[in-house]
Amino acid sequence: MPTVSVGRDRLFQALGRTYTEEEFEDLCFKFGIELDDVVCENYVDKMHYYDGKGNYRKEKHWEEEEPSEDEEVIYKIEVPANRYDLLCLEGLAQALRIFNGLDPIPTYNVARISKGSMLKMHVNSETSKIRPYVVCAVLRGVTFDEARYNSFIDLQDRLHQNICRRRTLVAIGTHDLDTIEGPFTYEFQKLEMYETVFISSFQACIYSSISFASKQNLKLKKFLHIIENSPVFPVIYDRNRTVLSLPPIINGAHSAITLKTKNVFIECTATDLTKANMFLNTMVTMFSVYCERKFEVEPVEVIYPDGKSYICPDLSLYKMVVPLSYVTSAVGVSLPAHEVASLLNKMQLHAEHSLSPKNETSFTISVPPTRSDILHPCDVAEDVAIAYGYNEIPKIKLPSLRPQSLNQFSDLIRTEIAMIGYTEVLTWILCSYKENFTMLNRKDDKLAAINGNPRSADFEVVRTSLMPGILKTVGHNKDHPKPIKIFEVGDVVLLDESKDVGASNRRHLAALYCGATSGFELIHGLVDRIMEVTGTPFVSAGDGSGYYIQSSDEPEFFQVDKQASSTKESRLALSESCIRRCWITLTFQTHAPLWKLTSRASCRSQSYVSAIKEDTE
Repeated sequence: MPTVSVGRDRLFQALGRTYTEEEFEDLCFKFGIELDDVVCENYVDKMHYYDGKGNYRKEKHWEEEEPSEDEEVIYKIEVPANRYDLLCLEGLAQALRIFNGLDPIPTYNVARISKGSMLKMHVNSETSKIRPYVVCAVLRGVTFDEARYNSFIDLQDRLHQNICRRRTLVAIGTHDLDTIEGPFTYEFQKLEMYETVFISSFQACIYSSISFASKQNLKLKKFLHIIENSPVFPVIYDRNRTVLSLPPIINGAHSAITLKTKNVFIECTATDLTKANMFLNTMVTMFSVYCERKFEVEPVEVIYPDGKSYICPDLSLYKMVVPLSYVTSAVGVSLPAHEVASLLNKMQLHAEHSLSPKNETSFTISVPPTRSDILHPCDVAEDVAIAYGYNEIPKIKLPSLRPQSLNQFSDLIRTEIAMIGYTEVLTWILCSYKENFTMLNRKDDKLAAINGNPRSADFEVVRTSLMPGILKTVGHNKDHPKPIKIFEVGDVVLLDESKDVGASNRRHLAALYCGATSGFELIHGLVDRIMEVTGTPFVSAGDGSGYYIQSSDEPEFFQVDKQASSTKESRLALSESCIRRCWITLTFQTHAPLWKLTSRASCRSQSYVSAIKEDTE
């Protein structure tokens, strides 16, 4: 989930009171967010101008020492990934104030002006080749200070990284409206015919080659791949043919906003119109609070080449009908309608309840433009649960919820082995081809599921045995005090044409002893104990009703004198030989499906115990 860094003192000022760290952490938990860390930052230069000064900061943990006068305490708050309104201090403070009952839900308005007086954005027909959509808005009478300006820039960056997928879906441009003149045009130019203007940290530089520009400007290089191979290049002009921006690369210096900017023109070009509207709505709703007319946004008319025109932004409320029965059943608490409505108001959702002809209570939910995460009645039920408090919901066990027999049996086996003194380990179910076959002296039996596009060589195949992982665990803990006694209960995967997915999972058990002596009696005792608790008796050779010892010649084991135990369908290989001053590794694996749950249940197992020795000298 994304983490938002906000100044503690400025946040408390916006909330109207100060909190201790424990009090604020508790408030965050109740609201469904988390105070992740508290640090001190020493700002050499706090401004986020694209002027080459940069933003140099040195962090240290708040617990280390008290902050000096030139340092600021920073709260790093983890917020849900779909709550775009919480990615800046303005939205975070507003949401918490409404949650605490200090403020009403704000009403966002689009300024009522005639079409003739609206600013216009004309879209060229060639835009459909790469970024076909554009949405715009104007914030009038904005008052910026240093902190507000930084927050405005930071929110753009966070949205670019989050909902915009690093500008591939949406790219925003913000401009000082007093330095440009409408109407504006959104068009494309052919690369070989156009001198592209890029803005470096200090000055405007003209490049005749995009590839040359990418080598000279690291900031530019991160986004150049989005349009590098496009036959046309996007650009936005004003009435005087002044370049406003080159989306999705960079904005022009001529119209860059500063602390003195009063009127902000916002344009978003996109390949996804829904994402573009969400981005624009988030930006204007968060910072319209600083406008001369609070929560009012001036619209812009976007005119497409087919003659259709659209007025944006759309700040209308989205209506949703949710039955009370659905909310209470999802939350697990029976609540009256007026209390549910009150809880929803705390989460910025205006709710009105009404009775249907069948005497059923339903809510008409008005979703504001800031809550683009509300898509389904389950989202409404989640907000009710958050406002009510997860800790206040009584814990119940539904009678229909029962553990699967195999998982329940596995837990019983884990408990039994742990009580004998073994430590459980969990290893990756994916491993390398070499670990699964070559390092175990095995030939590829074509039963392993191969990963078609592995991220690295360590995740090439799905393991067909627990042996690679458990041996690798010992290999990474060679300096651990001996003896080492570990075990794992987990699944392996084998190709199986009889299954609809082409493979089947099998639950295995592996235990390992590593010490100065062979430890054969310890592994043997573990095998006997597992067989005892599962009701499998020790029988004479050839009797399929239990387990017994017979020879085995598995290729991954040392070829020494050995005996093995077996059921009718399986083998148990045990090494009795031990070389002085060598570690002896004994591995026990259970292959068969284990579905019997009672402690005395009969278990037909396929198993083997292997002896691997490693010279430590």
